[in-house]
Amino acid sequence: MRFVFFCLAIAICLPLSVVAKPLHYYFPEDIQFNPNIPKPSEVLGYEVGQWHVRHDQLVQYMKVLAKKSDRVQIKTIGYTHEQRPLLLLTITAPDKLQHIEKIRTQHLARLSSEETSVGTPAVAWMGYSVHGNEPSGSNAALLVAYYLAAAQNDAVTELLNNTVILLDPSLNPDGLARFAQWANSNRGMNLSADPQHREHVEAWPSGRTNHYMFDLNRDWLLLQHPESQARVSEFHRWKPNVLTDFHEMGSNSSYFFQPGIASRTHPLTPKMNVTLTEVLAQFHAKSLDDDKQLYFTQESFDDFYYGKGSTYPDANGAIGILFEQASSRGHVQDTINGQLSFAQTIKNQLTTSLSTFTGVMANKKQLLSYQQQFYQQAVALADKEKFAGYVVSAGQDQQKFETFLSLLSQHQIEGFTLQKPFKVAGYQYQIGDIYVPLAQPQYRLVKAVFSEQKTFQDNTFYDVSGWTLAHAFNLNFAKADSTWGLKVSEQPWKLPAKQQYEVLPDAYAYSFSWQQWQAPKMLNFLLKNKIETRVAMKAFNAITTSGEHAFASGSIVIPSGLQQNKRWLALLNMAQTKFSVKIHPITTGLTSKGIDLGSRNMSALTRPKVLLVGGEGTSQYEVGEVWYHLDKHLGIAPTLVEQDRIAQVNLSKYSHIILTDGRFNRLSDRAKVLITGWVNKGGVIWGHKRGAKWLLDSQMLNAKSVSKKEMAEQFNTKDLTYGDQDALGGKQRIAGAIFSTELDLSHPLSFGFERATLPVFKNSTWLLKAPEKPFLSVSKYVEKPLLSGYAAAENVSKISEGAAVIAHRYGEGSVIASTDNPVFRGYWYGSSRLLTNAIFFGHTLSVQGR
Repeated sequence: MRFVFFCLAIAICLPLSVVAKPLHYYFPEDIQFNPNIPKPSEVLGYEVGQWHVRHDQLVQYMKVLAKKSDRVQIKTIGYTHEQRPLLLLTITAPDKLQHIEKIRTQHLARLSSEETSVGTPAVAWMGYSVHGNEPSGSNAALLVAYYLAAAQNDAVTELLNNTVILLDPSLNPDGLARFAQWANSNRGMNLSADPQHREHVEAWPSGRTNHYMFDLNRDWLLLQHPESQARVSEFHRWKPNVLTDFHEMGSNSSYFFQPGIASRTHPLTPKMNVTLTEVLAQFHAKSLDDDKQLYFTQESFDDFYYGKGSTYPDANGAIGILFEQASSRGHVQDTINGQLSFAQTIKNQLTTSLSTFTGVMANKKQLLSYQQQFYQQAVALADKEKFAGYVVSAGQDQQKFETFLSLLSQHQIEGFTLQKPFKVAGYQYQIGDIYVPLAQPQYRLVKAVFSEQKTFQDNTFYDVSGWTLAHAFNLNFAKADSTWGLKVSEQPWKLPAKQQYEVLPDAYAYSFSWQQWQAPKMLNFLLKNKIETRVAMKAFNAITTSGEHAFASGSIVIPSGLQQNKRWLALLNMAQTKFSVKIHPITTGLTSKGIDLGSRNMSALTRPKVLLVGGEGTSQYEVGEVWYHLDKHLGIAPTLVEQDRIAQVNLSKYSHIILTDGRFNRLSDRAKVLITGWVNKGGVIWGHKRGAKWLLDSQMLNAKSVSKKEMAEQFNTKDLTYGDQDALGGKQRIAGAIFSTELDLSHPLSFGFERATLPVFKNSTWLLKAPEKPFLSVSKYVEKPLLSGYAAAENVSKISEGAAVIAHRYGEGSVIASTDNPVFRGYWYGSSRLLTNAIFFGHTLSVQGR
């Protein structure tokens, strides 16, 4: 019995020497290294894999390599939210590094020329650990960089003479730092391989995400964060031939490399891309075979959503390759394949990094030719289309429109401003709207970001199936079948200079429109500075210093006679310039049309103080998305409180509580009583998805939901075989699609919207039925709601004409519920206004729920 216990102790508690692996563990012994180039251990103070490298240590070592090696240049391409540097190393032969800018311009020039010479180097971008708690990539980057800087053999010499390697050692420095701290602080001198040990079970939020708890691997297309913006900018400066994306997966798996499931490749991706991916896969397979490592390919993962690191390159002439290593989630862990050490995970990532180099070298000619043809065929492919391009309406929110166009520009998509009105599909587009032609180098990406595809070869998606950017921004757009009668600017759109405003004169009152994107942030600025404001619950026409002006409902009014802050007018001038929202001086309280300025329909506003519920059980992504929206776009610093602490918090300090998606089983009975009482006394509570379900279960929300049983019973399961499980699961869920809703434009939560149609993003089958009582529905799904992406006909039928947002009074407070997350991944500028309006106008509701 003692012997058994002793063996168990050995298995679970391992000494540090088990993971302290020297360089010859990672590299073949026949590789010689330049002794003048420091090894990682000489800078870190430990062997790679013995500890999880901190980001500051990673930066330090990369800077040492750049200083000591004439093969390496280092560049800081940006900074994270937490101000950690984003590094990009350029590594090639010393003589080429001296003329690297010339090589870069020659590489780009090939894309538009007939030159077929392969004299220019191939460009390989090596990207590591976009998910911070998948650290084997960034730790392997230490070894990859050392190999390229210091290895001395014919293979590396030939590699450096024929390629430029761009090495991004950490795509997510903030997440990597968070996870390294967790793993290192929870290990002892004797290592525990028990999967239940705290080291292997992260606290909320995990290190997977960045500072705002976003998944940066979903942000390549959306570009909401500085990490992604910097990376994509450099991507287009170079346009690499191959881009690698190193990840981790479950501990009981093995190793994956692409290609993935063929039927789940985006239809706009050329077949040659898949062929070249398969060719490169042979090199990974051989290297892992030689090392006797388990692996798999052509299953599980897909190449559909163009917003991921392994698929964004596919829409931009490169070969994107995903690698997934089984994770030790710490230093060593027991798995079904035996004990998995951190060092082994690092070694596998190094192995496939080196096999990528071998594959690129062997297929350099094909890779250069493929990329050249990718761009040169774009215009010819556009000519074969049945339409010429897309026309997009600016609408009245010029700031939101410019943000949309800036996003397109970052992807090198060109748009041209309309110089005269142009009618498409019965809609009259105006001067200042934009035309995006198909005939441009980014032809495929243009089609992808405007796509409204609803039918697919394979209905199972690893990620979202619909991401139409114009829908996310709630912009009206249409395909232009021809360019007859179209007149546009000669030069592509560029962000205009910031508008200058005249100093505001003394006036009876001041007002500004709620339709501009920065208006809510400006309002919050004014409220923080104790400036008295009102919201117009109904429209009015007022006499301003420049004549009569129409103000829509939702306009903000600042009465001069109510102000107590002595600097209030100076602050108004400051706000107008800071937020680029025009403020109109009004000369009299008597209006020519609609409500007067002293009307009871001018509702007083107060500064919102928001409590955002997070912690274990809640979705870190959706909590982060709400936090990001409030912080960046509204200037509000929410108080983030874990749900198991709510009972100890004085709720009277807060005006709003927000519940995102999640399980709220950690809310104690006392917390539930306190929240209900707080709402009854005047608080405003917002819940979406399962946050809305909690409001329903707590009997605060007057609504009925569609049960799980009712959703499941829609699907005929008769005669299904065991092998049909995945197909049925793909039909039953909504992985991510876009649906159309209809707004009640007279509702306070619809202030600022121009049209009743509002696209929303849906990735949940939790549904609300349309309320029987009038005036409770803010928006509902239209009869045929699916706009873009996949959803089974059965699910679409259930969604049809159901409630999307319900709001009503509860005692003195307000309850607001949404079936969907309005701020999904930070780029849903259209639907996010619903949450914004709930924050500023949620207290103005006048209809009781019961």
